[in-house]
Amino acid sequence: MTGAVPDPLPGWLAEARRITVLSGAGVSTDSGIPDYRGPNGVWTRDPDAEKLVTLSYYVADPEIRRKAWRMRADLRAGDVRPNAGHRALADLEAQGRLLALLTQNVDGLHQAAGSSPELVLELHGTVHAVECLSCGDRTSMDSALARLDAGEDDPACAVCGGILKSATVSFGQALDERVLVAAAEAAADCDVFLAVGTSLVVYPVAGLVEIAAAHGARVVIVNAEPTPYDGLADLVVREPISAALPRLLGTA
Repeated sequence: MTGAVPDPLPGWLAEARRITVLSGAGVSTDSGIPDYRGPNGVWTRDPDAEKLVTLSYYVADPEIRRKAWRMRADLRAGDVRPNAGHRALADLEAQGRLLALLTQNVDGLHQAAGSSPELVLELHGTVHAVECLSCGDRTSMDSALARLDAGEDDPACAVCGGILKSATVSFGQALDERVLVAAAEAAADCDVFLAVGTSLVVYPVAGLVEIAAAHGARVVIVNAEPTPYDGLADLVVREPISAALPRLLGTA
């Protein structure tokens, strides 16, 4: 089934008690954070912007690093708050129906909306911390941006002088194996797997849909554009996420 949120909801969805959610950039667009691959996405409009989050370019080119730091400083200036989609997922947890919230987003908006950090698995890391690529020392993003404000345009690690980067997973950088294993377990253990606002083209995360389906879960996809897994889904919703999620999850 593809289209609008069905009314009434299918019984298997309304009665689900172990829902695992995979969220992507589309969940945060209504908070003013642009997505990446959509028609108006960051990389669609400016393919060179992808270099800012590609590890090989970041390490090799100081100008790429300077641009990345300027981007982080600009994003800090925005008034970014959770939207109705984030709040619907927090409400789902309050109902006792959320097994796990797996997110490809690095913005921390799920936690800001009230989702328990214990249930949120940040598959691609977080933008609220920075990490040294040499020694692994980890500090806050605010402390790094304060150094930018003081005049540094490519701050180095204060411990070893190595390259600092936001604690996010860049292209060419491996995901945390422990986080990925926990995500796979949550996909295998749910009765409904909800993929929302994600293009489902980045692996191994996209493969979580197959894991869920192979273990008997119903699959729901909420995304503006078609995904490679629409044919596997029991329900595909094309409505705007902030409007659709509260109705889909019975949290409106």
